[in-house]
Amino acid sequence: MKRIFGALLIVGLLTISTGSTASEPRCSKEAFVQAKKLLAFHFGEDDRIEISPVADELPSIRNPVNKQQKFQVLQVGGLIYRAEYRMRFIYYHLDNSCLLMGQEILSLADI
Repeated sequence: MKRIFGALLIVGLLTISTGSTASEPRCSKEAFVQAKKLLAFHFGEDDRIEISPVADELPSIRNPVNKQQKFQVLQVGGLIYRAEYRMRFIYYHLDNSCLLMGQEILSLADI
């Protein structure tokens, strides 16, 4: 798992260093910031927290209260020491802003 995350980290860094942001999903910058906050909230501030520079856009979901509205879902990976986490962030696009509607964190472990 760590090798895959490391490869994603390298690909993401290459993407950032070449300035290729056209393929970045909308709200991805907000998701990276929120990912660090979410891991710190659950486990405390730790200098070993690493956030993947790649945000995967998943299929959108409908607002359960208003079926006309759709929410964007972004998935971001994170590490703390040897533990790997998958985080999903749910955003609503309001004008030019990204409104965080929900978030989830899951530890990726073979128990």
